[in-house]
Amino acid sequence: MGAAPAAQAQLDNRAFLYPLTVRPAYDHQLRLSVNAFQFFKDNEYFNKIADGYTLFGTQFNPRLTYYPSPNLRLEAGIFLWKDYGNPRLQQVRPTFTGVYQSPNGRHRVLFGNIESHLHHGYIEPLFDFERVMLKRLEEGLQYQLQTRRVRLDTWVDWQRQQYRYSNYQEQITGGLASEFILTPDSTRNWRLSIPAQFTAQHYGGQIDTLDKPLQTLFNYSLGLRVARQLASRTVPRLRAEVHGTFFNDRSFTKVYPYSQGTGLYANVGADTRFLNVLVSYWQGHHFIAPLGGRLYQSVSTTVANPQFTDPNRQLLIVRFLRDFRLPGHVVLTTRLEPVYDFNAHLLDFSLGVYLNFNQDFFLAKFRASDAN
Repeated sequence: MGAAPAAQAQLDNRAFLYPLTVRPAYDHQLRLSVNAFQFFKDNEYFNKIADGYTLFGTQFNPRLTYYPSPNLRLEAGIFLWKDYGNPRLQQVRPTFTGVYQSPNGRHRVLFGNIESHLHHGYIEPLFDFERVMLKRLEEGLQYQLQTRRVRLDTWVDWQRQQYRYSNYQEQITGGLASEFILTPDSTRNWRLSIPAQFTAQHYGGQIDTLDKPLQTLFNYSLGLRVARQLASRTVPRLRAEVHGTFFNDRSFTKVYPYSQGTGLYANVGADTRFLNVLVSYWQGHHFIAPLGGRLYQSVSTTVANPQFTDPNRQLLIVRFLRDFRLPGHVVLTTRLEPVYDFNAHLLDFSLGVYLNFNQDFFLAKFRASDAN
């Protein structure tokens, strides 16, 4: 049993998730777990904050998984990343994970390659959707709590290890994503919850040869989510949410033009029989989130305009989403996302097509005496 994903009040990203489940029925089994991901995302952006580009490639992560006890999962594999149009592999990395789950299924601890990117359940201003393609692996430590009322995911991603006389800084990222459900179990058609989220980034270390300032950056958000289940087959679900977001630069030497910032992020959506529609509004004041979506920043990440700032950023995003569940545990996801920039009076858009395959296969079962 894996930790349940956050309530899908923002984007329904369940097709991209591959939880590292611990199943007592798999005790002493050896299995082959396969995660295959094909992606195409075309950002037709012409603004001065976020570059326009295309992400087009494939990622493949087969793992050998062994269950030495009903509450423990151990796995080792290899991660391959190939961008189309590039004859070389972008990444070849080993993956190792150990997962312990309490007997009641409420507590989980992951060590090594943790459940990363969209598994955390962050809102986009704090955590960029494109990390599912550009930063798929996270390595460190993770604790998850899942009860009827509380979902909690706290994690550390050790991004870059530093050694004596290194010519680079140590890089550590971490955070906490939580959701507190307010509606009682008897209220079946309504769901009301409070999401609270936090991320931190630290660049530093004491044994490098660089004369660069330490950086410590924090982002927070607090919100309210509501969802209404309907009897209609055409529009079975309506949902809405609003979040207040915050940025705080705690570095001794500031490298960004702003040291504090705020934002307002609101979504209204409908799940329909044909596709899901989500309308998002963003208003940011001096807001910076290095892990967040580039469109939401008040500072530019572009090649052509790196010094540009938009201190009071306003966006309207309309998202059209559809998942197609194909035979063989394959999910095809399509997305169209027009974006209107109020300050620049500019209409951009992105288009995405994704193919996800997640499955595991039985290889062998060892007797307890053999395992010991």
